[in-house]
Amino acid sequence: MFRFSSRVGILEIVLLTLMLSSLRIQAAEEYIRIDEYVAQHPEQRTVMDAFSRIVRAPAEPIATVPERPVRIAVIYPGLQTSDYWRRSLVSFEHRLRSLQLPYELKSFLSRPSVDTALQSQQLAEALQWQPDYLVFTLDIAPQSRMIERLIARGKPKLILQNVTTPLVRWKAHQPFLYVGFDHAQGTKLMADWMLQQINHEGKYLMLYFSPGYVSQMRGDTFAREAARHSRVTQVAAYYTDGDREKAYTATLRTLKKHPDTQMIFANSTDVALGALQALRESDRLDILLNGWGGGNAELKELNHQGLDVTVMRINDDNGIAMAEAIKLDQQNQAQRVPQIFSGDIKLLNKDQSPAELKKLKQQAFRLSDLPLETQ
Repeated sequence: MFRFSSRVGILEIVLLTLMLSSLRIQAAEEYIRIDEYVAQHPEQRTVMDAFSRIVRAPAEPIATVPERPVRIAVIYPGLQTSDYWRRSLVSFEHRLRSLQLPYELKSFLSRPSVDTALQSQQLAEALQWQPDYLVFTLDIAPQSRMIERLIARGKPKLILQNVTTPLVRWKAHQPFLYVGFDHAQGTKLMADWMLQQINHEGKYLMLYFSPGYVSQMRGDTFAREAARHSRVTQVAAYYTDGDREKAYTATLRTLKKHPDTQMIFANSTDVALGALQALRESDRLDILLNGWGGGNAELKELNHQGLDVTVMRINDDNGIAMAEAIKLDQQNQAQRVPQIFSGDIKLLNKDQSPAELKKLKQQAFRLSDLPLETQ
């Protein structure tokens, strides 16, 4: 259980939405979807398929060990309930060790959306260390500007995580690798399931993350799918900064104003858990609610019938892909590294059998459930 302070109200959420909505409109359609990218670069399909086979196969130690350890800096918005970032880091290190690739790693953690200034400081500290590779992410405009400066520098080589859609304006100079899971694909899987549950008729609340990439790829994708059905209506939408308390407050206010709401689309784990707390307090677990990512916190609530549906990332493919890309680059085989690696996503609902769930967890967390000390 968690407690909420009284300082955050609906007014703050509304003001945040109004102030930043223009940024989101300007950001629309800046990204190239995976199918579109492959259509523009058909040669990438073969590279992507071959690389996916490497990720799913057992590790093969590097043939020629570098003269010095490879330096890797990781800057993650990992201070959140979702265990995606922690598992990514653990599986990444496990694979590096299995590849027998000597490395030095510095990791920096922050809260998503709200710690932009801290992320800038962390980036400066990381660059001062002069890493060979930098793992970063993209969600809000300030991060985009940081990344553009890195691309202009040309070093360190940039791995952009949790992003699988190249930016249009970076067309001539892209990062070394985009790696993660297709937000739009996962959202469409859930949208199909959720809309069927309400027979394509009813009202829903949209709980966005923050104005930026995740909200665009998840929230806007769901809104587009819902808009295909004339009897499905969005009654409210809020930016939450991925904050449980804001999601909780927005959900309570929406239920008071629109008690006939049938469905809530949450853009992240913390947002879903905040909404779930509000539904429990209001005795409204009849309202459909999703998670996003399928980490331990979500799977627990799926088992307890709190969440109705989520998409589960085969999480450890993410860290393995980063390690394998660095290995290939260190072997002067960068041409075998695709521009995009997008891992598998599976739809899970509250009726999933325990056997199916166990099998998926074993696959998704095959390295991140192991302590690093075992190698």
